[in-house]
Amino acid sequence: MSLNNYSSRKRVLITGGAGFLGSHLTEKLLNEGHEVICADSLFTGTKDNIASFKDNPYYEFIRHDITNPLQVEVDEIYNLACPASPIHYQHNPIHTIKTSVMGAINMLELAKHLQCKILQASTSEVYGDPTVHPQTEDYWGNVNPIGVRSCYDEGKRCAETLFFDFHRQENIDIRVVRIFNTYGPRMHPEDGRVVSNFIMQALRGDPITIYGDGSQSRSFCYVDDLVNGFVKFMELDDSTATGPINLGNPNEFTIKELAENVIRLTNSKSELVSKPLPKDDPQQRQPEITNTRKLLDWEPNIQLEEGLKKTISYFETLI
Repeated sequence: MSLNNYSSRKRVLITGGAGFLGSHLTEKLLNEGHEVICADSLFTGTKDNIASFKDNPYYEFIRHDITNPLQVEVDEIYNLACPASPIHYQHNPIHTIKTSVMGAINMLELAKHLQCKILQASTSEVYGDPTVHPQTEDYWGNVNPIGVRSCYDEGKRCAETLFFDFHRQENIDIRVVRIFNTYGPRMHPEDGRVVSNFIMQALRGDPITIYGDGSQSRSFCYVDDLVNGFVKFMELDDSTATGPINLGNPNEFTIKELAENVIRLTNSKSELVSKPLPKDDPQQRQPEITNTRKLLDWEPNIQLEEGLKKTISYFETLI
């Protein structure tokens, strides 16, 4: 799309736009010729992630915490703001749940005022430690409401409730996406999540920490694939296509297999060490994406080996 084609250019608000996912979404939308307003408190997002956009005339950064209302004029809202790694969201659990719940209310009120479309970045954590495998969107989950992870899990579940209540009561055009494990460049090196942990430990030659026996499974989606799914979903001209939909790569790996792949691709001499499994850590995580394939004609294209190579190259620049 030409930058001069004003009629097709959208003005988009991304909350959490300086974070890992938000910065990749910003890059895609700017490359497609849209205007982007990034609102971020910089609690986990960084200015490094958005430094390459600062001279772009179609980009604007606002330092803002969405637990407070925000007034801007936009055509679409992507609500991505919330710490997403256990280390970060457990640092201030009360603020985490405020971000999910009060932030959702504030962004939905803005969407109501503007009569614009809004996407909620929900999470596979709404399924908790699942008793159904793989996880389908009609599964209600197995979540501990009072555990150390509950500020995030239940906050996101409540945000989904708010989105659907605003849709039913106020006729807001919503899109709800449940994100499964996603990785790629611009991940925070100290976020405590398994891909960044393993890569940083391997590059430093430190022991690679596996919690439990490493048999728990995850499905890893490269960030470009995920962001493409966001945009495809938002571009659907169908107000009944609310979701929730799963977005993730259905190829499943054990944590031990991931560690062994990282060691091989980094040529590291790191050894595996085992530590006790964190409380409420899910044993399995795999998206069922049949509905997503049909609705969006979307498929993850970048598989684990290729994605890990790209991610390792990024982390090598940080060390």
